[in-house]
Formats: sequence, structure tokens, C-alpha cells
Amino acid sequence: MDYLRLADGVAAAIADGRLRPGDRLPPQRTFARRHRVAVSTAIRAYGELVRRGLVVGEVGRGTFVRAAPPHPGSVLAEDSGRTPVNLELNYPVADGQSELMGRALLGLARPDVLLEATRPAAADGTPGARAAAARMLARPGWCPDPDRLLFAGNGRQAIAAALSSLAGPGARVGVEELTYPLVKAVAERLGISLVPIATDGSGMLPTALEAAHRRTPLSAVYVQPTLHNPLSLTMPGPRRAELAVALRESGLAAVEDTTWAFLADGPETPAPLAAYAPERTLLVDSLSKRLAPGLTVGFLSVPEAYGEKAARALRSGAWTAARFSLEAAVRWVEDGTVETVVAAKRAEAAARQALVARHLGGFSVVTDPRSFYCWWRLPEPWRAETFVAAAVRELGIAVTPGSAFAVGAGSAPDAVRVGLASPPRPVLDAALRRLAELAAGER
Repeated sequence: MDYLRLADGVAAAIADGRLRPGDRLPPQRTFARRHRVAVSTAIRAYGELVRRGLVVGEVGRGTFVRAAPPHPGSVLAEDSGRTPVNLELNYPVADGQSELMGRALLGLARPDVLLEATRPAAADGTPGARAAAARMLARPGWCPDPDRLLFAGNGRQAIAAALSSLAGPGARVGVEELTYPLVKAVAERLGISLVPIATDGSGMLPTALEAAHRRTPLSAVYVQPTLHNPLSLTMPGPRRAELAVALRESGLAAVEDTTWAFLADGPETPAPLAAYAPERTLLVDSLSKRLAPGLTVGFLSVPEAYGEKAARALRSGAWTAARFSLEAAVRWVEDGTVETVVAAKRAEAAARQALVARHLGGFSVVTDPRSFYCWWRLPEPWRAETFVAAAVRELGIAVTPGSAFAVGAGSAPDAVRVGLASPPRPVLDAALRRLAELAAGER
């Protein structure tokens, strides 16, 4: 097809450096005249480039070459090692956590224990895993029923299973206007359309959710009420109660992602949405951020009405947890490893947020002192994609453009998410200082 041939040509120009990150493509009518094709063909070619993640369209500005390969892929991929300072990946590590985790694994190395730990596990794990997970996930005002817990290989698989149990191909799922990029990737693979729901400083607007559902029915909602990624916002209790009412009145179920909520556990943080609408909320969590991404478990607390569908989704997607990981998780919860590492990571988050205040305090930054990331609204005249490209090219620092989180056809925000967790603290200190100088035009 002509549009694919044209898209391939532009893709080749990007790949070999003739078009560089931040370069603006000609208007579609100009492109059509230059290549002697119909404007509709040019529109389809540009759409194909957007689909591949090679360009981004900004309303009123034009179409620009992206700063990196498709973001959600790059956001979720392993670090290639090509960027000296990667502030896209965001996996916190506490001093001494490997030694703590290793002690529990020593017990699993005994031949008799290892034989049992390497047997297959069902979607609902083991009684010991359910009991340990219920203790770990409990928060003020809410405790999961151990009999309603399911286990996935990791958090992203738990999200995929929850969404696929609620929404089939062609379905529509409401999400915050800015959302976790992995959810965009999961939805695409499942054939689900994401519908952006308006938010304010307290999170998703229940009235906007109800209006979207009235216009064209939704099948479910995905929401991050505590330490929202990328904004670090935490939805107050009254808003959670209003959202619960909206779910009941609309007949919708919600997937509540609490992956980062362990950093904000405490009496000042409202109970999960699952406490306000227990019959309509599938709560997702994991060990990836609490401990480590390489040996982890995903958790699903599921209302009885959705339990079998979610378990079936885990089995059919081959997303159930490995028995070895379950056994390790039980030991880490029971011997206090999780509690100790979490306390250390909370302290580390506070220390890294102090660096944000020091270097980015003069800019428009949205964050939370308990969070491992911040949302930086760039000063004029920076565009997000251009800033990301300049940061990589001039500083060797990778940050994530706002377009990676934006849902829908609207203009991508001129903002970046800065992940604070992965590099050593002195490296982060220097990186934030250099990024601030770049944004201020001092480099």
C-alpha cells in the first residue's frame, strides 16, 4: 500500500539519522504534494508512523520525530546500557536488601524444599502465600480476604489479567488522562480502547467518568488513587467515596493499581478504593518496587463475583506466578525482609525528593515527598520531545516525555517524568543539576 511505503521511507530516514529527534515533519498537505499522493494517503502514512511510535503529533504545532523508540516499549524495556544516566527506569534499591533477601533463599536451596518449591502453582497460589500476602497488603481501613487473592508473575501480568477479565477486544476502559504507559501497551495487545477521563488535583472526576459512560458505555475503569504515576497525586478519601458511588451507579468495576502505595502507607493515607467499593474493585499490587523486579510476584485481590474470570484470565494468559517466587515471597514477608526494605526505601525516597527540591525547586514540578518520581512541566520554549532529545544528546540523561503517559488524541503535555529511583544518589544529584541547567538555557 502507498501509505505503508511512505511510512517506511520516513522510518528509514529516522533510523539512519537523516531525520533526528525533535525534527518537524512537513504538514500533511505539503507531504502529499511532495510525494504526489492524495492527502488522505499522507494522513494514513502519518498515522502509521504514530502507531509505530516514531513520531508524535501535537495539536496546532505539527508532527515531530520522537526522542526515542516507542514509549511504552522503551519505558518498560530493560536498560540497554547505552544511556549513562537512565531516569526512565525506576526501580528503587535499598542498601543491604540483597543480603536480606538472600537469607530467605538459603532455606529454599535445601533439596527437599526446592523440590516442592519448583512444582507448578495454581492461580490462587498456596494457603501460606495467601496468608502472607494478606498481611503484607493490609492497610489502615482495609484488609484483603486471603480466599479472594490470586497471584501473577508480576504486577504488569496482574494488570493484564484484571483488564482482560473485565473487558474483551473492542471494549472501552476509562483511565486518567495521564496514565501508566504499561497500561497503554497492555490495552493495545488486548484490543482494548482507553478512554481518557478528566482529572483535577484530587484525581479522577466521578462526574467525568459517568459522562463518558453515558456517551458510549465503558466496560471498566483503571485508576491509580495513591501516588499516581506520573503525577504522584493521592486521591483524598471523599473523592474515593464519590468514585465508589459512581462505580455502583454506572455498574462498572475498577482495576485499582496500588503498586507504589507502599511508600504512602500510614494513617494519613486514605484506605484503598477497594475499601470504599469492595464488590467492584480488583486491587493490583506487586513485589517489584517493594523488593526487586527480577524475582517478584503480582497480587490480585478480587471480589467474589469476578474471581473465576480473573483466575481464568491468569491461566489462559500463562500469567500465573512461579511457585518458587511464591515460596520466596512468603519467607520475605514472614522474616521481616519486606518490612525492613520498605522502611529503607521510604527514607530513600524522602532523601531523593530533597534533591528535586534543591535543583528543580524553581520550576513547575508536581510531586510528593514520599514518591520516587516527579512530573516536570517544562519552561518555555521547550517542547517535551525536544528537551528529551537534548538531554540524551548533550547530557547522556534519559527522561520520559509526557506523551508516553497521555491518553487520547489531544496535545501531548510539554512535561517530562523524572524517575528518581534507579541511579546512585550522587549520580541523581548531578543529573538533576545538569537537567536544570539545560532547561534554564545555561548549557
